[in-house]
Amino acid sequence: MHKTESKELLCSAHPVEPHMRAQILGALQTIEATHGVTVLFACESGSRGWGFASPDSDYDVRFIYVHRLPWYLTVSPGRDVIELPISGDLDVNGWDLRKALGLLRESNPTLLEWLGTPIVYREEAETMVRLRALATQLFSKAKGWHHYASMAKKNFREHLQADEVRYKKYLYVLRPLLAARWIRTQPGVPPMRFAELAQHTLHAERDAALIAEINALLEVKMRAGEAATSPRWLGIHAFIEAELARNAAEPVQALPVHGSAALDALLYDTVLQYNASVAPTQKASV
Repeated sequence: MHKTESKELLCSAHPVEPHMRAQILGALQTIEATHGVTVLFACESGSRGWGFASPDSDYDVRFIYVHRLPWYLTVSPGRDVIELPISGDLDVNGWDLRKALGLLRESNPTLLEWLGTPIVYREEAETMVRLRALATQLFSKAKGWHHYASMAKKNFREHLQADEVRYKKYLYVLRPLLAARWIRTQPGVPPMRFAELAQHTLHAERDAALIAEINALLEVKMRAGEAATSPRWLGIHAFIEAELARNAAEPVQALPVHGSAALDALLYDTVLQYNASVAPTQKASV
């Protein structure tokens, strides 16, 4: 695929209002105090991270956290998700580190997108460097491709069959389609940013008409509300149908990946690092 080093093919924006950033950081501090955890990483997921948020898009904050040592030393496992009630434009939830590492072992695309988001609110650098390295090492092309190809097919079937469709639903098909194409043609994990996906999977000259139509769609979507609709975009629709047909005819085959012992080591090291005052042999409170 053609790669352009200069201007990006697609328009993109990742807006975070300063007052919302302050509110998000405050919410993370409250979570730490309330639940007795340490937030290792917090980011923006969803349309702001992808680069095509509407003016009324939510702030989808996602985070990874580590508990105190006793939480990991009980016979019955505790709840490994923290979810705050949606408040205004703020949607905040996160996963315990052990859960996140288990999902990383399975090349969970949602987690991989978190790790590649352009909007990071908090990050413990030492832990996250190791985690991102493992994400690359353990990435399964077949699992990633199957996820994105299936998502595109499902979203197309459920949301793009009418003559009038929501702008964002086209992007919810295009983005996974380009991610699946990336996996076919590029090494490593697909980038989260829609503009970067396009940069590496579309050809500036051969796909010029398609790129122009996608840009027109993006410009309208980023000005309109989340529920705004339009008639079919014929060029985009034709591209989607052709790409779905290709995915059906040429599935990506599974390849072996490295073992996951390094995931256990990262969990062990991180839990102890953030429990320095708790002896490893201390009994858990029950």
